[in-house]
Amino acid sequence: MPKRAARAHRPRGTAPVVALAALALLAAGCVPGTDGSAAGGGTAGGATAIPDPAKAGKVTLTVWDQEIRGGTNAEVEQLNREFQRAYPNVRVKRVARGFTDLKATLKLAVSGNNPPDVVQANQGYPDMVAFVRAGLLAPLDNYAGIYDWNTRYPTTLLNHNRVSADGRRFGTGRLYGISQTGEFVGLYYNKDLLAKSGLRPPRTWGEFTDQLARLRSDGRLPIQFGNLDKYPAIHTFGVLQSQAGAAPVRDLVFGRAGRFDSRQTRAAAATLADWRRRGYLPKGANGLGYDDAAKKFASGDGAYLITGTWQLADLRKAMGDNLGLMPPPPATAGGPPVSTGGQGLAWSITSRSKHPEVAAAYLDFLTSEHAADVMTRHGVLPAVPGKAAARVPRASVGGQMLDTWRRLNDADGLVPYLDYATPTFYDTLSEGLQGVIAGAQSPERFATTAQRDYAAFMAEQRKGDRDAAAGPGPRRDGR
Repeated sequence: MPKRAARAHRPRGTAPVVALAALALLAAGCVPGTDGSAAGGGTAGGATAIPDPAKAGKVTLTVWDQEIRGGTNAEVEQLNREFQRAYPNVRVKRVARGFTDLKATLKLAVSGNNPPDVVQANQGYPDMVAFVRAGLLAPLDNYAGIYDWNTRYPTTLLNHNRVSADGRRFGTGRLYGISQTGEFVGLYYNKDLLAKSGLRPPRTWGEFTDQLARLRSDGRLPIQFGNLDKYPAIHTFGVLQSQAGAAPVRDLVFGRAGRFDSRQTRAAAATLADWRRRGYLPKGANGLGYDDAAKKFASGDGAYLITGTWQLADLRKAMGDNLGLMPPPPATAGGPPVSTGGQGLAWSITSRSKHPEVAAAYLDFLTSEHAADVMTRHGVLPAVPGKAAARVPRASVGGQMLDTWRRLNDADGLVPYLDYATPTFYDTLSEGLQGVIAGAQSPERFATTAQRDYAAFMAEQRKGDRDAAAGPGPRRDGR
């Protein structure tokens, strides 16, 4: 998700982030090749050697992405210019749209008569899995081997871009995309506003909630928040829900165990409703745009903003050294951090691209170590940081972002985006949370509605498993 607006590491001091990234790769069990489920599969082009775009003739590569924000837009634009300079025969025709707009129009684009070559597809059942089932994306396993993506990326990150051979599950199977950025939802804070209320960045979740009351009593807006675009509430709710622990939520999203009508879900929804009643959120938050809320926070309206790392470059440009960023504080001081996050939307190749090998070379360029350094200089969090990250001062907001990313990964504290869970969960969650924020839907009803969607999908998945185990039925001719 912006994700996303759609739909992550900084160094401690000057310690080399490259070493940290290497350790993360080893800890994640990175190995060459695929996970084995794609054996016999491959890319649409069946490439076995590194493609050379210079030999492709005159090519127009059409790319649809959602990187419209200051930092991500700037790094993609720079990398596109560099790619075209390296290959003068290739023109990158870029179509950049916001997350909500891209989500609404991408299916029609990739299924049309003249689909793009490269698209950003949101992971999970609503988008990536649906596109794979419809045969609209090309598997990338051969390219992953050719370009060493399997050793460049931790297995856990690659798995978020995998879909099973039968198109029924995500997180396993063939690779259908590769992500450029890492990301997590954190607490941005206005240093001056906290200081004016005699406050410092909280060490625990209890301290944080106590600060909200103090800020409110001092006549300041505790949390800036706009939910007109619907997805921001999913991120905020995800942070609240994961306060009880990452593992239960992770198991839910991946369909391994648990229910959404749980005490954990109800408590998170109740907290969101309570924040609205106490005035910790702005009035009419459901009518305030996500970007407008960020601009209000940057101008000094709101002590905290709960959102993702994709906003850092724009906020830093407006706020400078007055901006801070931290993970949601743990229950006890010094405890491991937990938050919603993972990686940015996957860059995928459409199954009917006329230039799949040029597209693969483009994806490799966008996710290279050089690209990671370009991203770092633009204030964007690379999924796997490069050498430039080691030069970011630890005390800066960029350093806080990288350090939090490292800590979240070390603690296994990243919780997947909740909308991955079912094909319809994005709509179920976003509409339900708008009701909770408006006071029109109780936390209990919200949890029940979410569970109804989740249970129906899980039942469908189990039926598919039984049908697959039973094998094909008898033919009409009796054989």
